[in-house]
Amino acid sequence: MIGLVLAAGAGRRLRPYTDTLPKALVPVGPEGKEDETTVLDLTLGNFAEIGLTEVAIVVGYRKEAVYERKEALERKYGVKLTLIDNDKAEEWNNAYSLWCARDAIQHSVILANGDTVHPVSVEKTLLAARGNGQKIILALDTVKQLADEEMKVVADPDKGVHKITKLMDPAEATGEYIGVTLIEGEAAADLADALKTTFERDPDLYYEDGYQELVNRGFKVDVAPIGDVKWVEIDNHDDLAKGREIACLY
Repeated sequence: MIGLVLAAGAGRRLRPYTDTLPKALVPVGPEGKEDETTVLDLTLGNFAEIGLTEVAIVVGYRKEAVYERKEALERKYGVKLTLIDNDKAEEWNNAYSLWCARDAIQHSVILANGDTVHPVSVEKTLLAARGNGQKIILALDTVKQLADEEMKVVADPDKGVHKITKLMDPAEATGEYIGVTLIEGEAAADLADALKTTFERDPDLYYEDGYQELVNRGFKVDVAPIGDVKWVEIDNHDDLAKGREIACLY
């Protein structure tokens, strides 16, 4: 198993940081030491803690900043990094971005969005949920109060995911997908085909729409509740402030 990070996004709502950096390299360290820790640092630290030694990172917007830090990150976290170029990062949404990593997924991966600050307990929860024939397991927050922006999921303990979309009444949702997934290698071909169908239908769609495409085809996508843990998806400066508070906890 390897780690996989989607770090190709521009994160325009986080300017001026993202004038020169991809969202995954926005600093989230404590006050006075902000630049010492980024979202990518936290994710690589989580991966290293659960014993992963190889990580693939999909890069696109301001990818040169990731290339420049590659060797230093490898030394710091004891991992080998493989950078995968997304040639449409500034044009298309992340269904295409995950499809770019289709070869990496064959090794089995823990996928983490490059803008999600979360504790390593999430990865440990996903690993603990393996072993009963699951091919794709989504980390699900069933505690948080949901609103319109969240990636909401309706799931059944036995049958798995029914629906995953932002376009849903929050009251209908089982929980929120937090942007971390365990994908077994045997799901790689099916997922790649579903992602291709998704971005060919509309390049602005999310990779979660690819998960929905799988579900529509009869593929079972499972979930693992993460419990009451603090995490945040960093989309704007308010989220960034929360991310810095949370990063200090872990």
